[in-house]
Amino acid sequence: MEKSRVGSRLTATAAARVTAAVLAALMAGLSAGCGGADFTYVMGSDGQSYFKVPASWRKVDQRALDREFFGDMTTATAQLRKRLSWTVGYDAFSRPSADHLYDPAGGSDEPFVFAMVSTLTKTQQDKASLDTLRNAAMLPVALTADLRDQLEKLPGYPYKNFELLSDEVLPPKDGVRGVHVVYNFKVLGGPVQTFDQTAYLAADGSRVSVMLIRCSAMCYRTRGDEIGRIAQSFKVKRIPG
Repeated sequence: MEKSRVGSRLTATAAARVTAAVLAALMAGLSAGCGGADFTYVMGSDGQSYFKVPASWRKVDQRALDREFFGDMTTATAQLRKRLSWTVGYDAFSRPSADHLYDPAGGSDEPFVFAMVSTLTKTQQDKASLDTLRNAAMLPVALTADLRDQLEKLPGYPYKNFELLSDEVLPPKDGVRGVHVVYNFKVLGGPVQTFDQTAYLAADGSRVSVMLIRCSAMCYRTRGDEIGRIAQSFKVKRIPG
């Protein structure tokens, strides 16, 4: 019996490695294939999530992105969140900057893509829901009307005039659940920004993978097809194990 159990574990491990290798080879093949030079292909740290962005979009500085998303990196809270997460950002602006994550600072009115894979704690796994996915980019999407009203009355609260444009529960596949939501905010009193967000919960419930694409409302209307293709490229594959 023990030999059988060991053999099963080895088989599962081998299958996971083969699947991960196939995904890596697929992405390498896409990059090298017809039209591959038009896109940059990105795989998450989990080896299961991947997406593509136009090759002209530039990766932003990682340390700057960490500061923008996690906050003061000298705090224990920010350091813990960083240890549990993998993040990456790509900016279509000619001068890429992590400052463009939530609003077009510095005159940018180009799309910005942010992706994150987060490992959930046991407590978070027990509470995970579709609303967890809707709030996965740390933006206040799934809130009660009363709570949103209270927050928007706070001095200096940055996210106001929320508008939900679409909310789609994605068909489960191999145990992976997901949502795709599109919404508007006025950020820091500036022009309306549109956020196109896709998030997945891993089949074993241990990780959340999210992609957030931000652009001004006008930019989103103009470049909606392009942004839609990028959003649709974001996938999570289950690796058996």
